[in-house]
Amino acid sequence: MRIQRVKSKWAKTNIMLKSDYLRQYMPSTKLFSRSNVQSMLEEYGMVYVKPINGTFGNGVIRVERTTVPSLGYRYQLDTAIRFYPTFEQLYQNLVKQKKNRKYIVQKGIHLLHHQKRRFDIRVMVQKNLSNEWEATGIIGRLAHPAKIVTNYHSGGTPMALERLMTDHATTSELASFKNRLRKLSITIANNLQSAYPNIKEIGVDIAIDTKLHPWILEVNTFPDPFIFRKLPDQSVFHKIYRYAVGYGRFKKRSSRP
Repeated sequence: MRIQRVKSKWAKTNIMLKSDYLRQYMPSTKLFSRSNVQSMLEEYGMVYVKPINGTFGNGVIRVERTTVPSLGYRYQLDTAIRFYPTFEQLYQNLVKQKKNRKYIVQKGIHLLHHQKRRFDIRVMVQKNLSNEWEATGIIGRLAHPAKIVTNYHSGGTPMALERLMTDHATTSELASFKNRLRKLSITIANNLQSAYPNIKEIGVDIAIDTKLHPWILEVNTFPDPFIFRKLPDQSVFHKIYRYAVGYGRFKKRSSRP
């Protein structure tokens, strides 16, 4: 049986929104339109504009209202930063960048920082050898200093969460927080499985705000297991790989470095 993959961020968002429990962890997300971009910028001050079917952080744009009226709006795509004095100019540029692709607009979460760089979290959830969901790995993703996304393929650095959270939580607080992330991520997997019965693995991208509240940024049904090789504890990757072999993602030991 083939492993089911779901590309659409919008489809996955709508499934998760049906859960009262998950809804408290989901930043407001709407389809891209002039009115939605404008109203969400007015309400939140910062939004992320994302392609519905994008991968590796490609095409993600961060848009903010500035505190300087003459500058208007700040726009960043990859390492390029632009300012638009009016919303109309900003919107026309977003439309130009979007082309004919479908996009969503998501409330921006101000991520925690480590050494002046933003970071978020990837939680790996897999069907284990008993065919039950298990959160098999948690890793931090430290953004490239000049970029807005944390993805490894966009220059981010996978790193142990303990190291990234040194200035934000005590050891006991972090242990409790990781348990919370595991519970949240397994709930997401069960929730999505109700609509997509043949998914076997998900990667949950989670932002943490300054109050240590987790926010579900997106869920990937084709997560990269190899970033977990960057953890000091190699047993995490070995378990992830063993489970992936179990449900048929890999046939034999990978030769990737």
